[in-house]
Amino acid sequence: MSAVTMHVLDAALGRPAAGIAVLLEGPELCARGTTDADGRIGDLGPERLPAGDYRLTFETGAYFAERGVDTFYPLVQITFRIADPAQHHHVPLLLSPFAYSTYRGS
Repeated sequence: MSAVTMHVLDAALGRPAAGIAVLLEGPELCARGTTDADGRIGDLGPERLPAGDYRLTFETGAYFAERGVDTFYPLVQITFRIADPAQHHHVPLLLSPFAYSTYRGS
């Protein structure tokens, strides 16, 4: 399993957000992927990452444009810290065209 996993839910539609391109970056690009039908990427990056600060970038503008929906946030970037490389880190994103929220999941 990847050290970092994520899940995107389209809160406006009440379903997973499929087809969102995601980048995982640390000191360098770690991984790139696209959310599946369940709004997840099962293999985003290595099984272990060193301690440090990382960023997930979600290309939300393209997701909404494909659906003919205007959005205020063309990109959502979430910066987080890995303090314990032995732990798994799950970062959910709840998304709508004009708002988003996130939290540390399990």
